[in-house]
Amino acid sequence: MNTVTTENKMIKTVYCLYRVSTAGQVDKDDIPMQKQACREFAKNQTGWVIKQEFMEKGISGFKVSADDRDAIQELKAAAERKEFDILLVFMFDRLGRRQNETPFIVEWFAQQGVEVWSAKEGQQRFESEADYLINFMRFWAANGESRKTSMRVKTRLHQLVEEGCYTGGTVPFGYDLVNSGVTNKKGKELKTLAVNPIEASIVQVIFDKTVNEGYGSYVMAEYVNDRKIQTHNGSRFQANTIKRILRNEMYCGFYVRGGVKSPRQEHLQIIDDNTWEQAQRILKQREYKNKEKTQVCARTKSETLLAGNLYCGHCGSKLYASSYNDTYTTANGERKSVKRYRYLCAGRAMHRNECDGQTAYTANKVDTIVLEAMKQCFEKIKATPKDVALEQRYKAELALTRKAIKQLQKETETQKRKLGDLTEEIANALVGDSKFTPDILAVAIEKCKSKISDNAKMIAEKEALFKNQEQIINKLDFHYNQFLSWAKEFDKLNAQEKKMICCSLFKEISISRDYRIEFLMESAYEQFLQDTTQMNVDGKAIVC
Repeated sequence: MNTVTTENKMIKTVYCLYRVSTAGQVDKDDIPMQKQACREFAKNQTGWVIKQEFMEKGISGFKVSADDRDAIQELKAAAERKEFDILLVFMFDRLGRRQNETPFIVEWFAQQGVEVWSAKEGQQRFESEADYLINFMRFWAANGESRKTSMRVKTRLHQLVEEGCYTGGTVPFGYDLVNSGVTNKKGKELKTLAVNPIEASIVQVIFDKTVNEGYGSYVMAEYVNDRKIQTHNGSRFQANTIKRILRNEMYCGFYVRGGVKSPRQEHLQIIDDNTWEQAQRILKQREYKNKEKTQVCARTKSETLLAGNLYCGHCGSKLYASSYNDTYTTANGERKSVKRYRYLCAGRAMHRNECDGQTAYTANKVDTIVLEAMKQCFEKIKATPKDVALEQRYKAELALTRKAIKQLQKETETQKRKLGDLTEEIANALVGDSKFTPDILAVAIEKCKSKISDNAKMIAEKEALFKNQEQIINKLDFHYNQFLSWAKEFDKLNAQEKKMICCSLFKEISISRDYRIEFLMESAYEQFLQDTTQMNVDGKAIVC
């Protein structure tokens, strides 16, 4: 230790630690306050000399482990080298607020021969069992206070979100941070978001090309970067940047934080709900972990219409596109080679299963059949009056919702009867007249109560959907208008757009021997077509 005696006066070396949890506390001069208090306290002690002071700015003693705090590690290293006699803090919670960690840090310094002092709470000794208990209880209380503070902050932030207030965080691309004109209790003007018209138009392009042309996140990032557009921090767009934009519900006008969503802020909406939902569907189907059959184009740049989205009608395997060179001799003896495409059954071609279908199908032939089938669908939608189509679809939606509500209500009544029986059985169990123990019955009762509560929430949601007729009609109206727009513009669209329409229109396409193709049409569009069960293209059966 650096304890020395000069003229019978004991000199003790003191190291100080000052800490604040947030940047806001730094601005409030909290550290100078701690420093002043510690210096005055040391000055009033006999022989204390402050040799070094450590400061931690914006470091949470609750969230950050001591192993990740440089100041604590430097102090521990200095203690092992016997550089100081006393560790002085303003209050003990400056050392940390973790009940399973900080008490042992204090004890560790004491074991190294370092006295641990607080300018407000005195010295922490370890001379009796009571000292150890006090040490632990102090940080147990500090840990609890941190948790309560965290809970209060989260609750208030959630309340502000529910009220439609901006609560901070990274400003999404497409918005600017502006003054709100509202001041808080401390007289500081609060910030809010406003749409940046130029960036908002870029966000709309990102959604449009993803939904309508099948751009992937990497291709979309290249598209934006080629136009010299940068993120808010001046960086290039990455694939993950595009994905974050596509997944951010802020563009529909909602603040979302911690699972809480605000009412719609109309002035902040950049993307309509239907476009956002289509983008989510595409993102979900493109996830690597998605094991379900996908209908979104795997590659919109492929020369074939259905690459990665066509399935074998015999074994269910996915068909993939393959190219080959077809060499032939012309009538005048000239040798020529043409690149052609075909769809191969992965199950049969790679011997993955006992598929009894064809190995290969000529891509051009399959694509022609599918395109002709799509045109027949478009002709039918042109001939279907809008009011009739919407009425049919609307009634179907209401019938499904009504059925779901009845099923939930029936299940709830069953659970309530079961709960009554279990409650009666508890009385028997308490006097030993039941084959079940009270513990088992208590668990069963809690499960019943939980199920009844969950059903009540789901019924409320279904009833709200049932009553919100305008929302349903708007969604139906969107799909009808989209379907009709495809019908009118299809021949003018490029190959990528046609592929995306094909993926949106059909949920699944499978092919069997002799080019028998079956379509499973998306329900959103299927009921707009009256009696569409089978079509024929060049003598080939097309079953819908």
